[in-house]
Amino acid sequence: MQLLIMAAGMGSRFGGLKQIAPMGPNDEFIIDYSVYDALKTGFSKIVFIIKEENYDIFKNTIGARVESHIPVEYVFQKLDNVPDFVRIPEGREKPWGTAHAIYCAKDAITEDFVVINADDFYGRDAFQVAADFIKESKEKEWATVGYEAIRTMTENGAVKRGVLESTDDGNLIQITESSIIEDGNKISCTPLSGAEEFKIEKDALVSMNMLVFDKSLFKMLDEKIIEFFKDNEDNLEKCEFLIPDILDEANKTGYATVKVLHTKATWYGVTYKEDTDFVRNNIKRLVDEGEYPNNLWG
Repeated sequence: MQLLIMAAGMGSRFGGLKQIAPMGPNDEFIIDYSVYDALKTGFSKIVFIIKEENYDIFKNTIGARVESHIPVEYVFQKLDNVPDFVRIPEGREKPWGTAHAIYCAKDAITEDFVVINADDFYGRDAFQVAADFIKESKEKEWATVGYEAIRTMTENGAVKRGVLESTDDGNLIQITESSIIEDGNKISCTPLSGAEEFKIEKDALVSMNMLVFDKSLFKMLDEKIIEFFKDNEDNLEKCEFLIPDILDEANKTGYATVKVLHTKATWYGVTYKEDTDFVRNNIKRLVDEGEYPNNLWG
């Protein structure tokens, strides 16, 4: 099993490169805890997707700490890693999106793998749930790890979550990307598509972009990236090739079976700068409770 960590994005709301903001008692980053949890649950390789200009800072910080514990590879998400017919607009700086980031890593991934964001604290149980699924899954069986919505909230404003709908036996029906906020005994969800607002129970499952794939994903990405750029030839300044869209299409066309897994882990992350102390305090609590050592890498 391999872990693909998407770290090419800059945290615009947080300000700067939030992936390497110190959060642990010995200045560990959130990424450190993800790598540690991956090691504890049987993963054998880490692949970081980063911007090329951030290579040195990643290599000299997180890389220096973990490379003696697990094989690490770095992949660059580059604007020019696109089909030959694409003419990149002058002034385009924003990456092409999450599906493109994973596409850029196709030569580094050799086994079934889990995708996570670098700046999200997922919790040990989520990695265990994903690992257990991989051990039992067959080809073209993918999954999204679902968190109880209330376990993903911040006190500092609304957050964007993919609200999951599934069948009784756990097959994904759809993901509704929404802005959600606690509303009394329920959670109010405003779909980003502009559809009508709806409410969910606090324990309803949402996606935090912890996704499980096998290598069949890359065959689909090879095909869909060509379609994407052809369909968006008049919108190359702003368009994004996104993994939730790929997941949805694979599910609806039957290319893959997508399961919704359930973790009892609590997600922590810095959506807003005001969340920083809350995350640090909760990591300290987990250290005090013995979930993690005080000095993560000894």
